[in-house]
Amino acid sequence: MCNLYALRKSQDEIRRFTHAMRDRVGNLPILPSIFPDQEAPVARIGADGARELVKMRGGMPTPSAYRDVTIDRGVTNIRNPDSPHWRRWLAPENRCIVPATSFCEPTDRPDPVTGKKTWTWFARDESRPLFAFAGLWCRWQGIRGTQKNPASSEERSVG
Repeated sequence: MCNLYALRKSQDEIRRFTHAMRDRVGNLPILPSIFPDQEAPVARIGADGARELVKMRGGMPTPSAYRDVTIDRGVTNIRNPDSPHWRRWLAPENRCIVPATSFCEPTDRPDPVTGKKTWTWFARDESRPLFAFAGLWCRWQGIRGTQKNPASSEERSVG
């Protein structure tokens, strides 16, 4: 997945693109900036085997999420699927795709004048057609949010 992406297509276009037989998203607005810890649509295979579109929060639980920590920020890029922590979610029932129209990445180094990194948007072409990130999803109980506004609930998360 990505730490900043956009989804600027209609819900009907997303359903057709993902071949979702069921839509559990509700009313979906255009999403010009989706950050980790925000809910966005994901296509997965439901318990009955039908492809469905659902909302999930970005960020899989970190290994420390199962210890006594106050807030778990989640992991959006799983780089070592051989890790024992991730193995439990590698089965087909935990695989999904995350539809997007563009994503944004920062430069490696800050601009020498401003001291800030430059963020650049990438898309397949100027029309920003749909594409998808491969993802894994899980259900977990934990504390998300910020120190000022922690939220405890059962989550469906994607990374």
